[in-house]
Amino acid sequence: MLDRQKIAEIAGAYDKNKITIGALASHSAIDAADGAAEEGFKTILYAQKGREATYARYFKSQWAENKRVRGCVDEVATYSKYAELATPQEQKKMRAKNVLFIPNRSFSSYIPLETIEHEFEVPIVGSRNMLATEERGSKRDYYWLLEKVGLPFPERITDPKDINELSIIKLHHAQKKLERGFFTASSHKEYKEKSERLLKQGVITQEDLNHARIERYIIGPVFNLDFFYSPIEEEMEKLELIGVDWRFETSLDGHVRLPAAQQLALGEKQAIPEYTVCGHNSATLRESLLDAAFELGEKYVQATQEYYNPGIIGAFCLQTCVDKDLKFHIYDVAPRIGGGTNVHVAVGHPYGNALWRKPMSSGRRTAMEIRRAIEADRLNEVIT
Repeated sequence: MLDRQKIAEIAGAYDKNKITIGALASHSAIDAADGAAEEGFKTILYAQKGREATYARYFKSQWAENKRVRGCVDEVATYSKYAELATPQEQKKMRAKNVLFIPNRSFSSYIPLETIEHEFEVPIVGSRNMLATEERGSKRDYYWLLEKVGLPFPERITDPKDINELSIIKLHHAQKKLERGFFTASSHKEYKEKSERLLKQGVITQEDLNHARIERYIIGPVFNLDFFYSPIEEEMEKLELIGVDWRFETSLDGHVRLPAAQQLALGEKQAIPEYTVCGHNSATLRESLLDAAFELGEKYVQATQEYYNPGIIGAFCLQTCVDKDLKFHIYDVAPRIGGGTNVHVAVGHPYGNALWRKPMSSGRRTAMEIRRAIEADRLNEVIT
């Protein structure tokens, strides 16, 4: 892992009056750029050729009389492959522009973790050493951390032969490498039938199936809890619930919109739904559940501080299901800005807005933390 002191020295050489907020142009980049714009920072996004139009054209900033009057993306750097943004020469350009980099899931998917941890000499706003915990199946992934501190997550099934009620099999999609090849099964027989069908269709691979994680399926609604943890807050609570979102998944959401008779009539290629996330929507919790939600957040923060010094910094997301007894189960963890926070862009969320008395998105809260850290001469505490 890059020495934190080295990153502090890099940031120390920055012109604090000319800070630029950067992010990989995917996932939650619009939220990051919009939030940075709201807080008065210049923005730069790093795009892959063929995927830059959203940022370089449609959300491009327009300035008039030294004021941004439209859009939120000031500059776009475009590469043939995302990974090129992490080359030494590109890092040098970032440092010359005083870039503070906001990581998202696309960043840690397209850029090798080895590169991020040992070679990416650009200050990251958040917890560099925790990005690897998202790699399900690694020795110290987020399940390891949840188990260490007794946070609730769905029961694991180690042998497909032990499937005796509705379970979900988690693995990568064979063709859409950053997406899910998830499927469900209620018995070993159903597991065999569905997996063989998906293997035949090329949706999953045998190798991924051999390493898949199988869990008891939690029947209940999904709530992504978009938290923010501020290490520099001194007067109020350090943990904030900025918002809650839930997601749309193809082709699962298409399946649930069909009457049962039509579902039963689907052909072989349509019968098994896919779980590829294609959008999000905003949500709120029953107010009596908020105490339990904050308890999850607090325990997660404490766990990260114990096992991943200095612990979580800034935005993170606990992806949960709520069962019939109103109990939370954490089925995924994002130790950085969540994918659903684009629902906050420009309008915020009831919880973040109620807390900050103005529209507050995860992106804006991150930019505000940078601003507050600079003004208090504590920038080193929010970067790694």
